[in-house]
Amino acid sequence: MAELIADRVGPTLALATLTMSLSIVISVPLGVVAAYRQGTWVDRVVMGFSVLGFSVPVFVIGYTLIYVFSIKLNWLPVQGYQPMAEGFGGFVQRLILPSLTLSVIYIALIARITRTSVLEVLGEDYIRTARAKGLTNRVVLMRHALRNAAVPIVTVIGLGIALLIGGVVVTESVFSIPGLGRLTVDAVLARDYPTVQAVILLFSLAYVLINLLVDVAYPLLDPRIRY
Repeated sequence: MAELIADRVGPTLALATLTMSLSIVISVPLGVVAAYRQGTWVDRVVMGFSVLGFSVPVFVIGYTLIYVFSIKLNWLPVQGYQPMAEGFGGFVQRLILPSLTLSVIYIALIARITRTSVLEVLGEDYIRTARAKGLTNRVVLMRHALRNAAVPIVTVIGLGIALLIGGVVVTESVFSIPGLGRLTVDAVLARDYPTVQAVILLFSLAYVLINLLVDVAYPLLDPRIRY
């Protein structure tokens, strides 16, 4: 059982890493821009996307992306997984669609929290002082506003691992990725209770460790926090 689970960790870890990277790179700038452009069409578009991202099920997003990019445009493979050792190009191509599928939920979640946190910070006195000193809007947003709003953003990223775990189970089944999520589904259908218990314990351990890392990162983001 240990060897079986070890073989399935690689695909799941690669999918989760790419998903989190895409989500953070896209959602944080979107949230900052939405906060800076509060009340404009940019803000409404970002918030509308956030509501849509939470409302649409993961498997619907997955099948829609397969229909558009694989069947109609023939740009990407429909399903399957290729290890990095067999070619980096094929490895990335087969992870793009499942990563985008999972990223939609994360982008919606993190962008909304980023907007809320940055809006609260923009009303503080030190932001007005920074602007009075003649600093550009980019410096004010990135160096002062986003940095002081980072604690709730990092918290949401850490807590969002629960959504990622649940989404991996469905997404790996849709895209036929031989990861821990697909193993969980196969074990449940086969009534393989020891495997189900082992995978759940592994997911729980990952959840606890990520939240521990988030707690450790708090003093680095805000020196006022002490343990």
